[in-house]
Amino acid sequence: MTDGRDNQHDASTRFAHLGRPRPGLGTPVNPAVERASTLLFERSEDLYRDDIRGYGRHGSNVHDALKTLFCELEGGATAQLYPSGVMACTQPVLSFVKPGDHVLLTDSAYGPTRFFGQTFLRQMGVELELYDPHIGAGIADLMRDTTSVVLLESPGSLTFEIQDIPAICAVAREAGAVSIIDNTWSAGLTLNPLALGADISTHSATKYFGGHGDLLFGAAICAGEEHGAKLAKTAKQLGVASSPDDAYQVLRGFRSVTTRFAKQAATAQALAIWLGQHAEVLQVLHPGHPDHPDHALWQRDFTGGGCLFSVVLTERSHARVDAFINALRLFGIGYSYGGFESLAIHCDPQLKRRHADALPGPLVRFACGLEDADDLIADIEQAFAASA
Repeated sequence: MTDGRDNQHDASTRFAHLGRPRPGLGTPVNPAVERASTLLFERSEDLYRDDIRGYGRHGSNVHDALKTLFCELEGGATAQLYPSGVMACTQPVLSFVKPGDHVLLTDSAYGPTRFFGQTFLRQMGVELELYDPHIGAGIADLMRDTTSVVLLESPGSLTFEIQDIPAICAVAREAGAVSIIDNTWSAGLTLNPLALGADISTHSATKYFGGHGDLLFGAAICAGEEHGAKLAKTAKQLGVASSPDDAYQVLRGFRSVTTRFAKQAATAQALAIWLGQHAEVLQVLHPGHPDHPDHALWQRDFTGGGCLFSVVLTERSHARVDAFINALRLFGIGYSYGGFESLAIHCDPQLKRRHADALPGPLVRFACGLEDADDLIADIEQAFAASA
């Protein structure tokens, strides 16, 4: 297991060897993919046992191996798998809420999580309240007797605020609320929120663990067995099932994730430093950048960065921002991150619904892939020139 903070030191070795079959005579290096809906039994009385899998929806050997690696990633007790990252962020909430409850969600949250809270939760009679991501221990003032879940995300998906995870989770635990954090940005390699007091850490495994922009997957890792049992029960009740082929691809992604992640994080840091000195940029929103307002907090809790960050450009029209992005040759235009390809998106169409006039200029988010950092820098420079 990890020491709770530096999880990248020996992860390459562990991820290369865990979740594999024991060698025999010509044994494959990874578990075999088993595609099945119906599972057969020799005896009728075994069909109703609750200590074994009774149906294909309940998983397979490759799912078991993948759960082992996700637990190892963050030192969790259990892991639950989902067919998408959005489901990993939202379905755990359903395990702990009921009509009349109150849920706290960071105002910097991933858009689909926010949408889920503002629509689905409210439709089922759960009150959602957004809180300032910088609130820290002050979240105690927002807690109620009916507060059942506190949702965190550090850093935020577009504006990259760093939250005081230990302080917020301590308040939640004292109040009897479950703390759930979206830990996708760090891949669990540079942040271990379970060691900082969070109850559940969720991942869009679509991103770093998929790594190639061609699958959807999610995971939730629980610090304790009790919470894990509730997640498993909810998943079974709602018919959650993930493809064994996708699970196999994510398992395979684990084998190389530390190497890919290190390259992408280093590229993002290099671009952030370069952009921080560029005349077209007012502010770099990367917590690893020395000028980030939460840099000290990031240094306290994280051991490194991630591939994703944003920049605030000098004042310009929406059309000119779009022209800049359209002029990029190596950055694709699309959502997600953590894949081999670099991406860029104009964030203002999302932000205007939340933070009108909160930033001094338009916001562009970059996701760094596996291209050479100097080539990406040259691409950004030519796009600035082309859109001038």
